[in-house]
Amino acid sequence: MSDQRYPDHSLPRGQEATTRVVAMPSDTNPAGDIFGGWIMSQVDLAGSVAATRYARSRVVTVAVHSFQFHQPVYVGDLVSCYAEVEKTGRTSLTVNVVVYAERDRREIETVKVTQASLVYVSIDEHRLPREIALKD
Repeated sequence: MSDQRYPDHSLPRGQEATTRVVAMPSDTNPAGDIFGGWIMSQVDLAGSVAATRYARSRVVTVAVHSFQFHQPVYVGDLVSCYAEVEKTGRTSLTVNVVVYAERDRREIETVKVTQASLVYVSIDEHRLPREIALKD
């Protein structure tokens, strides 16, 4: 596992977090570890926000190209997801999501914990694929 710590204790500069949430005890397994599935759901939510904004429509998740866990997430960590549309097709969007955890917010340590690439499809009111309108 590579060292993903940020020595200046900061999140990515010039980017706005798509979502932020505190990892809670209810998000753990019986051993007290944050479920990987909980992090996966946070990634999917953040990715769908970016895809919905870009497509200007409802979207559905159709694929996960990659999902990498770099560091664990602990109870009390402030989890920040940064999502960005990487490419678009006629009806689909590929979104990259990078997740950071801010630990012990008195002496903040920022750690890159997860990154993923997901594919969403824009859908219409009948839940059928819908062409993505070009941005103005």
